[in-house]
Amino acid sequence: MTASTPAVLSVDLNALARNYHTLEAVSGQPVHPVVKADGYGLGAQAVATRLMAEGARTFFVARAAEGVRLRAALGADGPAIYVLDGCHGDDAAMLKASDLRPVLNHPAQIQAWMAAGGGTCGLQIDTGMNRLGIRPEDAPEAFDGLALVLTHLACADEPANPMNRRQRDAFAGVLDRYPGVVRSFANSSGCFLGPDFAFDTVRPGICLYGGGPEGRPDPRIAPVATLSAEVLQVRHVPAGESVGYSRGYIAERPIKVATVAAGYADGLLRAYSPEGVVWIANETRPLLGRVSMDVCAVDITGLDVAVGDPVELFGPNRLLDDAAAAAGTISYELLTSITPRVPRVYSQ
Repeated sequence: MTASTPAVLSVDLNALARNYHTLEAVSGQPVHPVVKADGYGLGAQAVATRLMAEGARTFFVARAAEGVRLRAALGADGPAIYVLDGCHGDDAAMLKASDLRPVLNHPAQIQAWMAAGGGTCGLQIDTGMNRLGIRPEDAPEAFDGLALVLTHLACADEPANPMNRRQRDAFAGVLDRYPGVVRSFANSSGCFLGPDFAFDTVRPGICLYGGGPEGRPDPRIAPVATLSAEVLQVRHVPAGESVGYSRGYIAERPIKVATVAAGYADGLLRAYSPEGVVWIANETRPLLGRVSMDVCAVDITGLDVAVGDPVELFGPNRLLDDAAAAAGTISYELLTSITPRVPRVYSQ
């Protein structure tokens, strides 16, 4: 880190690769990574390039514009890229120009795609999430260009939830309409539900990037992302004085405080107050008061800390899922909230 980049998101691409192969082994099927939202905030180009080196040949994004950027980065002869939003209005020409494959979610999308000349595409069956896709009773017969049929689990992070089996059975119930078409069901958490949920391919996202399959740390999943920042100032706060906006913390005794160069404009959620902790000087220490736009405050009483020292906001010592829980959210939001002003630095 330098004075001009006091907060950094470090991405361990070797850990990403280990998670890829873990998911491959656990599911017993090829892994088709989800790299939407700029690779869950880590950088889609860097993430996809490394995963291609590990054997990935198909990727999923959410928006057509994400697919266009990824295609430009990976090249015309690169992997298959599916767009989960499907084909809307005049999107067909853009999708075709970048060799993108829409996941069609509605009869109108099928009509629009076929009217534009058709081509390789996917089809989503809504098995109970009621978000995107065609209900099983309305599922069409196979049509030209259909290469993939998928659905999405609503409760896979709760292995005992009966919804998982209901969705699995609903999906299986339409598959005889699509002989020879690749079948994809399991997301990250679904990879751990057993072989009955794996079908032909799996589509993990968060577990690739270090989040556990049940929303908590899992020893099988390696930390990938580390958000760290520098100490900007060290100060002593007398008893009775406050720290931060609205007197969010009042010192009950004399304390030593580090002002750290990370705030909500970097992606350190304001919701960390008052439960957040960080890793500093080989210890876990609490945040004090409110997270502000550019800085936060940490109790370093009794520690030897100097300006410029690193602070781990999440990473191998402050695991992603634990940090998310402290902010009252999930690991997905934590990663995708890291803002563009925080540089991504890759190791491999």
